[in-house]
Amino acid sequence: MVNVTINGKQIHVKEGTTILEAAASADIFIPTLCYLKDINEIGACRVCVVEVEGCAKLVTACNNKVQEGMVIHTNSPKVRESRRNNVELILSQHDCQCAICVRSGNCTLQTIANDLGICELPFEKDVPKNSWPQDFPLIRDAAKCVKCMRCVQVCDKIQGLNIWDIAGTGSRTTVDVSKNRKIQESGCALCGQCITHCPVGALRERDDIQKVLDALADPEKITVVQVAPAVRAAWGEAFGLSREFATVKRLVSALRQMGFDYIFDTNFSADLTIMEEGSEFLEKLKNKENEKFPMFTSCCPGWVRFMKSQYPDMVDQLSSAKSPQQMFGAVAKTYYAKLLDVDPSRIYCVSIMPCIAKKHECAIPVMNDAGAGQDVDVVLTTREVDRLIRAEHIIPAKLEEEEFDMPLGMGSGAGVIFGATGGVMEAALRSAYYLVTGRNPDPDSFSKVRGMEGWKEAEFNLAGQTLKVAVASGLANTRKLMEAIRKGKVSYHFVEIMACPGGCAGGGGQPIKDGKEQAQERCEVLYGLDKVNHLRFSHENPAVQKCYQDYLEAPLSHLAHKLLHTDHHAWLMPGEPGGE
Repeated sequence: MVNVTINGKQIHVKEGTTILEAAASADIFIPTLCYLKDINEIGACRVCVVEVEGCAKLVTACNNKVQEGMVIHTNSPKVRESRRNNVELILSQHDCQCAICVRSGNCTLQTIANDLGICELPFEKDVPKNSWPQDFPLIRDAAKCVKCMRCVQVCDKIQGLNIWDIAGTGSRTTVDVSKNRKIQESGCALCGQCITHCPVGALRERDDIQKVLDALADPEKITVVQVAPAVRAAWGEAFGLSREFATVKRLVSALRQMGFDYIFDTNFSADLTIMEEGSEFLEKLKNKENEKFPMFTSCCPGWVRFMKSQYPDMVDQLSSAKSPQQMFGAVAKTYYAKLLDVDPSRIYCVSIMPCIAKKHECAIPVMNDAGAGQDVDVVLTTREVDRLIRAEHIIPAKLEEEEFDMPLGMGSGAGVIFGATGGVMEAALRSAYYLVTGRNPDPDSFSKVRGMEGWKEAEFNLAGQTLKVAVASGLANTRKLMEAIRKGKVSYHFVEIMACPGGCAGGGGQPIKDGKEQAQERCEVLYGLDKVNHLRFSHENPAVQKCYQDYLEAPLSHLAHKLLHTDHHAWLMPGEPGGE
């Protein structure tokens, strides 16, 4: 243990503790801009400098450890002057048009500048410029980059894709796509983790709100919106609402006020996914001598992009089942159009997703099996729908709960846990057990696959057959698992992958609270919703049963294959044979 004095407070902390952590333990706040615990502790921004008695120079608090007898001042005149100069220099190379920035009000740099009372800049402005494809789902604005290195470190350490790197030298040093590539050539998974860990607005999703507003204003369009499982656990964060209050039914109320014609739940198509993917897996097990295992889930488009660019030789092991988002779009423009007795071309399908890879997925040319344009017309992230709520002057704290429309608004507890890492696996195993044995297991029989560990393994007995499964979230963890499979170190029958740590709950389109990871809390909400749902098995969803009975006939039928399955080879990623 080490004794130090910070701002006159005597503090007793473990040896090896950083000054930043020691101060936090005593409720002493030191501002930071580039720091991310265990990920980016490089002192690049110099905002966290403090004065240590006996040291001629100021030191960064994030990566300097306390020593016995240290006397530290976190806000002395010398510290304030240096911190202010450092921030002013950063602002001199920063686009400060905060009023038109998506991170205004939720920007670490803006907060620090406000706290320091910076009202004007003494330095000449020199804002960098770059060209960026504005139609790409992920947008980078060089004029807002503060060179904190967070995106580089997150992509390298958490996702293992190395999309970002340092470019240029000297005063021209900046961050850009690595290896002098364009972003379209990079094999980016579009997980969006660089966005959720950026302290400013240098990285964001492509804004598609106007497309939705135009559709809502068009009397010829029938607007149908689906809400993904993970969105309900996070949408209220931006408004300071408690998780207990910010229910999905209040989000339904907000969407109805906006003018959407029909509001449905992606949990419905998550249940549909289980019926298709689960049946596909059981068919493979019946013919296991001629099949290659493991079968991989295909619900996460970030993971599919990763698989296609990094392991193209294993793409055939992906389930051919579409994601719940895409299944919903195909069903909405066929089955539901038939129920409404309208021309499918009038239906405008909107998705609210915790993900930016979904923006790419809905635009894949072959995702048009309903024959009325793209099956899903536009995707909004959770952050975009929060901005839309503000734009419509809706007061979230005053919303009453309203129900989803039927029949595509009915979902099971198995569907809702799709938003958590391990949830797809658990939901699939619940129904697989039933399809094999004819009886339901205890709904929590497969809870071993739950949890935030990056790579989980489990074995289950399925009608006398040992089933080996694995779950991974985060692409660096995924790479470790894939390499182990490739080298024969591990073998599984079924593997679930989610690109984002914690699954969709931690998705790249979710609300941002700088420095705080909220995936686990959101996952707990989803498991709680599963627990209280009167339906906990996908195969018991009466709306899904009726969809098969009246339209699709049966899982893996000819029509089900046409609408609910896809060919993963029908489009190319950089790294694939024939790709860029």
